[in-house]
Amino acid sequence: MKNKQTDKEIKMNIFLSGVGGQGIGVLSEVLLRACHYGGHTVKAVDTHGLAQRGGRVVSHLRLGYADGSPLIEKGKADLILSLERTEAFKSLPMASAGGSLIYYDTLWQSLDVRLGGEGGFSAEAVEEEASRRGVAVHRVEPAGAGDTRLQNMKLLSAARRRGLLDFIGMESIE
Repeated sequence: MKNKQTDKEIKMNIFLSGVGGQGIGVLSEVLLRACHYGGHTVKAVDTHGLAQRGGRVVSHLRLGYADGSPLIEKGKADLILSLERTEAFKSLPMASAGGSLIYYDTLWQSLDVRLGGEGGFSAEAVEEEASRRGVAVHRVEPAGAGDTRLQNMKLLSAARRRGLLDFIGMESIE
């Protein structure tokens, strides 16, 4: 994948997280295909766990890496896209220092919360942990967001507006 300004290949690790039923699989597939249609080298893998019962769903996308595993190592994600606040907090260990987190600020009662585990993190807790790790945070507000089935596409749009995915052309996304 070439950066138009420098003509150097861009390498990027994107980690996606959410709760089963939110659309992480669709978001991952859209990003994977958009990168592929745009002529970029990309690998992806999803892990679903107990997704159908409100469990965690994550996807790994590695752009510009022809060799090696599609799994992103802890501390190596340049960008985290999360569809839920607790999942955003739990995903922060994946972020590299200087990376970015974009999350949809909603709170689902995930399986671990229902079973008495940790969860229910505040927006302030996400901000504090991200700051401690040197990660920029971009919160997408749900107010007036309309159809909740489009949260994944709203997150993608927010990443594009902030210039974090500007190397992916809109024609490829569409």
